[in-house]
Amino acid sequence: MKRSVTHWADRAAMNIIREKGEKERYVCASGVTPSGTVHIGNFREIVSVDLVVKALQEMGKGTRFIYSWDDYDVFRKVPLNMPKREELEQYLRMPITLTPDPYGEYESYARRNEIEVEKLLPQLGIKPEYLYQAERYRKSIYAEGIRKALLKRERIREILNEHRTTPLGKDWWPITVFCDSCNRDTTVIDSWDGEWKVSYHCNSCNNRETVDLRKASSVKLLWRVDWPMRWEYEKVDFEPAGKDHHSQGGSFDTAKRIVREVYNYEPPVTFQYDFIGIKGRGGKISSSTGEVVSLKDVLEVYQPEVVRYMFAGTKPNSEFVISFDLDVIKIYEDYDRCERIYFGVEDVSEKRREKEKRIYELSQVDGKVGILPYQVPFRHLCNVTQIYEGDIDGVLSFLEAQAERDGKKENFTVSLERIRKRSICAWNWVRIFSPDSFRFRLKKKDEKPVELTGEEKNALYALRDELSERFDSMGEKELSGIFYEIAGRSDMEPKDFFKVMYRVLIGKDKGPRLASFILTIGRKRILEILDSY
Repeated sequence: MKRSVTHWADRAAMNIIREKGEKERYVCASGVTPSGTVHIGNFREIVSVDLVVKALQEMGKGTRFIYSWDDYDVFRKVPLNMPKREELEQYLRMPITLTPDPYGEYESYARRNEIEVEKLLPQLGIKPEYLYQAERYRKSIYAEGIRKALLKRERIREILNEHRTTPLGKDWWPITVFCDSCNRDTTVIDSWDGEWKVSYHCNSCNNRETVDLRKASSVKLLWRVDWPMRWEYEKVDFEPAGKDHHSQGGSFDTAKRIVREVYNYEPPVTFQYDFIGIKGRGGKISSSTGEVVSLKDVLEVYQPEVVRYMFAGTKPNSEFVISFDLDVIKIYEDYDRCERIYFGVEDVSEKRREKEKRIYELSQVDGKVGILPYQVPFRHLCNVTQIYEGDIDGVLSFLEAQAERDGKKENFTVSLERIRKRSICAWNWVRIFSPDSFRFRLKKKDEKPVELTGEEKNALYALRDELSERFDSMGEKELSGIFYEIAGRSDMEPKDFFKVMYRVLIGKDKGPRLASFILTIGRKRILEILDSY
């Protein structure tokens, strides 16, 4: 059955096929400079490409998803979140791939930033082919591309000058050279022989040298020329870019002209994606300053499917924020609702169903959809993890028993790893990000009881007796009714009864919905606490 093209990723895939024609394989590209921690804003480009790749594959098309680590870029600034800042400053103006890892764990500063992302992306079902630009430049793979840029040096300068307030002079070159003596880019190009040899001198160490592009490991193209050169070299069909690159006269604008006029290749299909903000924090995320929220940070609070859902459910050209406040609960609720709509459990209009089903499909890590997973609301998990004080195995045992009582053991079993991840995320969020009013610690049976009046104790004893006799047969609605009955018999306002119970259980005046809370705590533990009075 032909799929209705309703999702932005499907429309992008159709656009690629239409503009590039029928091909055996479509090359989709992304990349970043690992100049600091790779942040969630960088991830937007990665996941956007992945979603389009998935759409192409579902249309029966072959794909190649390449991700370039621009690790031969210069180390310009030490991010604020880095240790050993003075030591790192000694490597400024060198390639970041030659800058050491300040933690001493990896072969370079660049590799440290790369490896974290490479370890995390498979958790989200994203598995690109990585291209390491330092390695490729050092092997002189791009020698011919560099030579073409030198041959068309004047035309490139003219293109770039159309969008500059301060024009590039006649002495401008489209390349930079890292000095073979001190490894810095503080060099000046003296001459080019018209073929393969470039002469330069270094302003830092006074080294003078002539290098052959076919053998040199130190020459690279400037960014605005490097990008279109690689489009032609890799035969890229699709690559999105941020709105800063897509601005009039920006790097994408000039790259399109350079790739046509210098490299005789049609530019890739593209779309613009917007920035991502972090709820409660101002300013643009920046790797170079260290003001970042990384993919690792996000995965500590959001399970992988929900991370994909946030991006799949938002058009790339829409700005949105990643929340770490109470909105986290709503985002999980929205994902669970999307899941219920997909499996037909929640009824919505046909148009809404079609939209939500496609978002859900693209949110799945492995692309496979089986039976309806066992859903555990995130808010409920936050309470359960606090009751079990972060003991995830204890949480899972409790939830498994609950699923068995509900006749959903099979759903629970197939969803076990997902529930485990969500439980860990819930505990992380409670500990690190939730407001104080949301947090609690369940009292232990041997803790000193809170002071109660005789009237309050009588109400507590009455509840203890009811729970002792009928706990296993009571539902939430019935237990709520008992609260009001006891409050009435004890001449207490219901709000005062609730307040007493929260003080007894968690030492606060407010807490989770009481009936559900008590049933979640369990018969044994609730009676232990009440018996201490």
